[in-house]
Amino acid sequence: MTSPGAPDAQPVASLDQVSVRYGAQMALRDVAVIFPHGAVGLLGPNGTGKSTMLKALLGFVKPTAGRMQVLGLDVARSALEIRARLGYMPESDGHIPDMNAVSFVAYCGQLSGLPRSDAMQRAHEVLYYVGLGEARYRNIETYSTGMKQRIKLAQALVHDPDLLFLDEPTNGMDPKGREEMLELVTDLATRKNVNLILSSHLLPDVEATCQRVVVMHQGAIATQGSIAELKERRRQVFEVRIKGDLETFIKALEAEGAECHDTGEDLMRVFVNDAQRPRDLFGIAAQHQIQIRHLRPSVPTLEDVFAEAIGEE
Repeated sequence: MTSPGAPDAQPVASLDQVSVRYGAQMALRDVAVIFPHGAVGLLGPNGTGKSTMLKALLGFVKPTAGRMQVLGLDVARSALEIRARLGYMPESDGHIPDMNAVSFVAYCGQLSGLPRSDAMQRAHEVLYYVGLGEARYRNIETYSTGMKQRIKLAQALVHDPDLLFLDEPTNGMDPKGREEMLELVTDLATRKNVNLILSSHLLPDVEATCQRVVVMHQGAIATQGSIAELKERRRQVFEVRIKGDLETFIKALEAEGAECHDTGEDLMRVFVNDAQRPRDLFGIAAQHQIQIRHLRPSVPTLEDVFAEAIGEE
């Protein structure tokens, strides 16, 4: 039997030239992507088609073209079977009014096919796991935003799914809650070996939890692959701070084939080509009466990969 981590293992999900249209608007355009086992980030700005892709894979949205598979099953033919094996944490709230947490999560377990007693036992277990054990008998409507995010994760886990879809799991959470949610996601992916797709517009969330990434832009795939490999494909980068005319310096660097990214502070990140060295940057600065006050090597980030993929050079 092929192990889950083997290169030729069947992917957990795939889309083959899938398009989705809402009226005159194309939400997905000829999307072809494979999601392997493990934790994969689905990254892109809000409104770029991430949630539509997850809903299409769940069978909630019918594509206008293309084919999809999840856990080896054809979505068009086996949507109900797929949903029984899948855990979905939606971006929006979906609790039932006047229900406490344990009753709600147990009910979700029953909807996924668990017997009533097993669903209740699992509800208690997953609520403790996500940090809501002490609040499990409270009405969900009294929960804070962070607690509602946790209960959405709990209901996605209650039936022990083969694959998790997490849509903006840290949405609305404070810094401490966000960190704790990311720790839970990391634990699921690493210690519990749960396959998951994490959809987010927040680069740090994806980088903290996933080994691979699919970057979306305007309903299409901009780039995909191992985060480490995508970073390595970038050119050597330096952090630079200058005294003088910044615009002139940037134009001079770009004329020599370098690439400049503004960090929003007084530092900029300069990507050089293979032939350029730090002395070349000092030489360009001297030609324009500009003084380099700070220069040190840096490493490419996921933000650099993202900016290049969606054309923000």
